[in-house]
Amino acid sequence: MLTAFARAFRTPDLRNKLLFTLAIMALFRLGSFIPTPGVDYTAVQKCITAANSSSSADLYQLVNLFSGGALLQLSIFALGIMPYITASIIIQLLTVVIPRFEALKQEGATGTSKLTQYTRYLTIGLAVLQSTTYVAIARNPGGLFQNCSNDLIPNDGIMTILLMVITMTAGTGLIMWLGEVVTEKGIGNGMSLLIFTSIAAQFPTSIWSIKQNGDRGWLVMLAVIGIGLIIMALVVFVEQSQRRIPVQYAKRMVGRRMYGGSSTYIPIKVNMAGVIPVIFASSLLYLPALIAQFRKDDKGAWVTWINNHLVRGDHPIYIVTYFLLIVFFTYFYVAITFVPDEVADNMKKYGGFIPGIRAGRPTAEYLDYVLTRVTLPGALYLGLVSLIPLIALVALDANQNFPFGGTSILIVVGVGLETVKQIESQLQQRHYEGFLR
Repeated sequence: MLTAFARAFRTPDLRNKLLFTLAIMALFRLGSFIPTPGVDYTAVQKCITAANSSSSADLYQLVNLFSGGALLQLSIFALGIMPYITASIIIQLLTVVIPRFEALKQEGATGTSKLTQYTRYLTIGLAVLQSTTYVAIARNPGGLFQNCSNDLIPNDGIMTILLMVITMTAGTGLIMWLGEVVTEKGIGNGMSLLIFTSIAAQFPTSIWSIKQNGDRGWLVMLAVIGIGLIIMALVVFVEQSQRRIPVQYAKRMVGRRMYGGSSTYIPIKVNMAGVIPVIFASSLLYLPALIAQFRKDDKGAWVTWINNHLVRGDHPIYIVTYFLLIVFFTYFYVAITFVPDEVADNMKKYGGFIPGIRAGRPTAEYLDYVLTRVTLPGALYLGLVSLIPLIALVALDANQNFPFGGTSILIVVGVGLETVKQIESQLQQRHYEGFLR
């Protein structure tokens, strides 16, 4: 693998792509530390220090994770890549219910470019909405950090607020452009690499924070690193696992040439949904907590119940609800992204069939049967991996500092594997050995 890396840097064009990608990633991290105009940076840092010793940042943990810690620092990249992720998911879901979007999806490259343009517009709209809400929360002392009532925005005039909203929205647009530039001129997967950068950048700080907790900090830190490596190996194994359904294509004559007769397979991954169910479940669980945050002065029974059961992750009701939501959204997302009837129709159109299964409706039923069986271990796997930080909260009291679990480990491993495959394919085009040989 190290030899493959060395050969990649010896190839001029591939080396330029790698260096260009690293430069964009460094620029992205730099923007995470530049404060938004109108923000008291000193007060923000004091509140972050106070929040690290408590669970006050739990409500914004998901967005803060995707922004690389920039959200709670009120930087110009505070929203991170989250508006783009949300817009992409919304557009993908709308292709199922809106015939116009479904027609665009089937048009190929032209339709995909139009859907991408719609995603950009929606990203900017969501960025305006999220930045406005975020600034409104930050204006109230104790709104963003429950254990810190410092005045984060000393001058909260209308022009200052407008400038902050415009700056954060522009930061989201710049991040979206950086991701597309990496996709075109770098090694590909630009948006995914930016998310990878945001999450991986927090690993050293999280591990070092674990070391500083208690008298046996070094021992706990080494144990966490060892557990993390084991978890990462298991995640890699499951992410690479798939059920291959054999497909045979009948021979047919076109003019004087014989076509078809080839054999291939349909790969059904154990985790076909990726990290989307975890994002859905986390976002849905944040809604009641967010409502309770706005009604924090209300001493009603329902607000108290939400604060006691659905805000911190160490409560059994929160853990069970989170797990069940992940399982549900895994089946839901797989059902709308892999349609057995559509796959069966395409196979029948091109003369393909599964050995032992009749074409048409029986093929669709067989694919649905296999998909349902394979999705079950995938859903359980996603739920268990996502519960690792919550288990760490109970066992180590290290939910804020435990990096190897949940959304973070799934994204880091998934993007890492995809990036290695991208580099490997370019090496093989030049007759070099790849990483996985």
